[in-house]
Amino acid sequence: MPSPTEVVALLKAQGIQHVRLYDADRAMLRALANTGIRVIVSVPNDQILGIGQSNATAANWVARNVIAHVPATNITAIAVGSEVLTSLPNAAPVLVSALKFIQAALVAANLDQQIKVSTPHSSSVILDSFPPSQAFFNKTWDPVMVPLLNFLQSTGSYLMLNVYPYYDYMQSNGVVPLDYALFRPLPPNKEAIDSNTLLHYTNVFDAIVDAAYFAMSYLKFTNIPILVTESGWPSKGDSSEPDATVDNANTYNSNLIRHVLNNSGTPKQPGIAVSTYIYELYNEDLKSGPVSENNWGLFYASGAQVYTLHLTNSGTVFANDTTNQTFCVAKSNADSKMLQAALDWACGPGKVDCSPLLQGQSCYEPNSVASHATYAINSYYQQMAKSAGTCDFKGVASITTTNPMVVKMLPA
Repeated sequence: MPSPTEVVALLKAQGIQHVRLYDADRAMLRALANTGIRVIVSVPNDQILGIGQSNATAANWVARNVIAHVPATNITAIAVGSEVLTSLPNAAPVLVSALKFIQAALVAANLDQQIKVSTPHSSSVILDSFPPSQAFFNKTWDPVMVPLLNFLQSTGSYLMLNVYPYYDYMQSNGVVPLDYALFRPLPPNKEAIDSNTLLHYTNVFDAIVDAAYFAMSYLKFTNIPILVTESGWPSKGDSSEPDATVDNANTYNSNLIRHVLNNSGTPKQPGIAVSTYIYELYNEDLKSGPVSENNWGLFYASGAQVYTLHLTNSGTVFANDTTNQTFCVAKSNADSKMLQAALDWACGPGKVDCSPLLQGQSCYEPNSVASHATYAINSYYQQMAKSAGTCDFKGVASITTTNPMVVKMLPA
């Protein structure tokens, strides 16, 4: 994986203002300091039993992973575990205690107003999710859900929910249309209608979120907002996952961003935006399971985009950089041995994806050290967000406003 400083450079270059971490990695939190980026840190599942049984353990966790980093690092929430009820049910009895102990430590440090505490749930804790008005939480979990919702309400926190229309579509045996999962426009006769409320649903995402709202209201909780802590679509899959494609991933995430940013809310809660985290920033090539597990990322570990989102007028998200159109190229008089060293470094320790330079690939021609070096050092410069000192390579590189990739593709 890229280093924490490289990750933060990518976040800044892409204008990403909110990030969720699955732990509270010290180096990552230090790299995020003084950026203003809002951070959710997480208590890993394997620490919940300890924290849920000991106030002191919880206080120690908060001291080490939160108090040590604020206010320089803008921590706004703590996610206690991930899908605990469905993936680690033996920790469920102490889950609410863990939240309360973490909250108590924040109160003691006078941080409870700016940092909220919650726990992300799989949407599978909701049963009978269509029509949404009939949805309810799996009653097995009532002894946890009721005190949990009481805690969220009393602390002004939110229900954290992971929402995956991809899995609803895959598991529906053809009942859920692909267009309905991807937010594509549906003819009025294809929209799903909740027969109890007569609300029209044009996408799976809204239906799942409203099912959670209705499930909470079934337990008499009506004013807890929902934060979607994961949603996304894989860009590649094995033969049993034919709809895990780059085009579908791009369509889903582009439409999701547009849907969230237009503040339309859901049919049940119109006008109340559902803040959402996209799963995930980077592809994870070492994950086990089906091929799709490795391919949820928007970026490769090199910093290259897996795809460019189809977006217009949605703020700074993945906007093309028109204000700082600079590139890093090999100097025409540079020593070829020094250029080769720069090329080797960028493709190795620099973590640039140099596969397009292989014979037969798109950037192999012209096959010269200078041309290949320019590709590699410019890729490094761009993935480091053009930050100072990233276009020198011991004096063989210089900054230009002419895009070398465009020049390269001109006919001879």
